[in-house]
Amino acid sequence: MTQETASPTPPPPPVRQGRGPTELRAVRIERAVNKWAEGSALIELGDTRVLCTASVEEKAPPFLRGTGSGWVTAEYAMLPRSTRERTPRDISRGRQAGRSVEIQRLIGRSLRAVVDLAALGERTIWLDCDVLQADGGTRTAAITGAFVALADALWRLRAEQGWAHLPLVDWLAAVSVGIVGGEVRLDLEYAEDAVADVDMNVVMTGRGALVEVQGTAEHAPFDVQQAGQLLAVARAGIERLMAVQRQVLAPEVVAAIEARRDLPRPVPPAVEE
Repeated sequence: MTQETASPTPPPPPVRQGRGPTELRAVRIERAVNKWAEGSALIELGDTRVLCTASVEEKAPPFLRGTGSGWVTAEYAMLPRSTRERTPRDISRGRQAGRSVEIQRLIGRSLRAVVDLAALGERTIWLDCDVLQADGGTRTAAITGAFVALADALWRLRAEQGWAHLPLVDWLAAVSVGIVGGEVRLDLEYAEDAVADVDMNVVMTGRGALVEVQGTAEHAPFDVQQAGQLLAVARAGIERLMAVQRQVLAPEVVAAIEARRDLPRPVPPAVEE
């Protein structure tokens, strides 16, 4: 006769300190933190800190040469001691980690969703996102901070090129959301993400249009109603992040983005990195 053993009781979900379930962590974005980059921003969400730079390269990638269109792409990396234990640099392992490749592609295609690539001309804007300290939500913080760096770089290009309009067609930000201990929570810290029943990353424009949704049932499937709740909480958080972006960008840049939103949206080229 076999003896049945009870399933281990899961640990209680982490208790949030100083904020409610649908509140963001303390947010801070500092612009122009890099002397050399055309645009740069340091974003802090709680203990997560990501340095974002935007660099202009005066040539398009080979698949766009001769088309008159430009490109926006990204690279993402975590510093070795951005985590509790040291993580070796990708170069020491001889190849880029699959997670880094996936995240940098997410950052690139997210930002391209709000850039008029035809108006950019045959040039490339590189968005380098380096995680200085990680405590959950590094990819979403990178997207939100990279938008600020990109806006400044495009504003500088507009002055140099004499463009009539800024080739940014809308605002863009991203946030994490999840279900932890049966509770919908916004902007997950690492301790929450590690035990979440559902983990979701949401990228959204200022119009409320979805650019990307990455949702995973870590322990049990979630239904359509729960997905709707997660998206509604994420949208509210993203609107607050965009308010911070508006506060830190120069008034003339904010005005140029708002003016561009009123013009017809360009059709993006059907290409992928």
